[in-house]
Parts: sequence; structure tokens; C-alpha cells
Amino acid sequence: MNIVEDVRKRIKLEAEEKYQKFSSSLLPGVKNVAGVRLPILRKIAQEIYKLDWQTFLENKSFEFMEEKMLKGMVIGLLKEPSNIIFSYIEKFIPNIDNWAICDSFCCGLKFINKHKCETWHFIQKYLNSTKEYEIRFGAVIILNFFVEEDYIDQALKTLCKIKTNDYYAQMAIAWALSICYIKFEEKTLNYLLISNMDKFIFNKTIQKIIESNRISKETKSKLKLLKK
Repeated sequence: MNIVEDVRKRIKLEAEEKYQKFSSSLLPGVKNVAGVRLPILRKIAQEIYKLDWQTFLENKSFEFMEEKMLKGMVIGLLKEPSNIIFSYIEKFIPNIDNWAICDSFCCGLKFINKHKCETWHFIQKYLNSTKEYEIRFGAVIILNFFVEEDYIDQALKTLCKIKTNDYYAQMAIAWALSICYIKFEEKTLNYLLISNMDKFIFNKTIQKIIESNRISKETKSKLKLLKK
């Protein structure tokens, strides 16, 4: 049995032409989208984990983008010691070349809930990176796992000081800050007002907060006045 080839055959079988066109429209520049829906990919990831996850994670060639997504999902299923999981994460991150792979990968790393301190230290090198998707990885990890009482000050301080001109990194920072605002409104607003963050990121943060259904119309009107 060749699990890599079997997975590719499964991807081709589950691919939908209409969904492929839709997904490709959201991922400009990504040429190898097969068009498999996320719930199906998660099911396939579970099957890979039960069959032969080690061999699958060792694979370094990808015919479809979905293979990368599956690799990230399988890492999220690992029950290994944290140092081994961090090793797999570190090896996987260079494969992240679009927001969909990044975000599906990050939200699946549930082991982080039991390893907050280790993870916080682990992501610092990515938050201080100059690479677009390394920064996005760090920001999306923060918004998924660190917007909480114990880490909110560190999260805000870290996010507000990141300097980048890369669009998908900027959007992730704005997204993370908007989640911070929704959960810690006063504290986040104070950080935003005193920070020297990039104008684009600041305005996108305000825009994302305003787009939230959890913010009152009155608050939205006040926030609009803050845009630079």
C-alpha cells in the first residue's frame, strides 16, 4: 500500500468541479486546487492517522494543495509528546503558501490548549519573521489560542508591534486584534490608541471589528471615527 498515492486517488475521487472553481477564486495564484470540501478532508485526515500517519507526513512532494492541508490536519491529530509535535509543526510551516492551508492547520492544533507556555515561546520566531505566512501562522495561533485573560496583554503587545507589508500577514494581525477587541474591548482599544502600528493594519482592524455582529451600532459609529 502506498498511502500517498492512495490519498491522491481519494482527492481526485472527492473533488468537485464547482467547488474547485470557487476555492480557486479565493486563492489567487494557487494552481493545484483539486476542490475537496473541508469536512471531507478532515475525514480523510482521520483515516490517514489511523492507517499510516508517519509515512504520509514524511512525503515532501505535493500534486494537490489539499495534500498540504491534509498534512497539516494530520499533525493536529497527533497524540505524541509535545516536542515531537512541535518538530512536525516546524517542518510543515515552510509548506504554508496560502491563507487556507495556514488557517486550517492552526485551528486544528488542539494540543496547544495543554501546552500554552511552550507554544507561546515557540511562535515568537514566527511573529518576528519577515516571511508572510510565518507571521500569519503566529497571528492565527494567537487568535485561536491566546485571546484569554492570562495572555491578552502579551498578545496585544506582540501583535501591535509587528511590522510587515505583506497582505496576508497584515490581514491576520487585523483579524487577531479584532478578536481581542470583541473579548477584551477596553484593554484592546487602549492598546490600539497608543500603538504605533501600520496604518493599513490599524484601519483593517477597525473594519473587522465593525463587521462583527457582536458590536453595537453605537460602538461601530464611534470606531469609524478612529480610522486613519
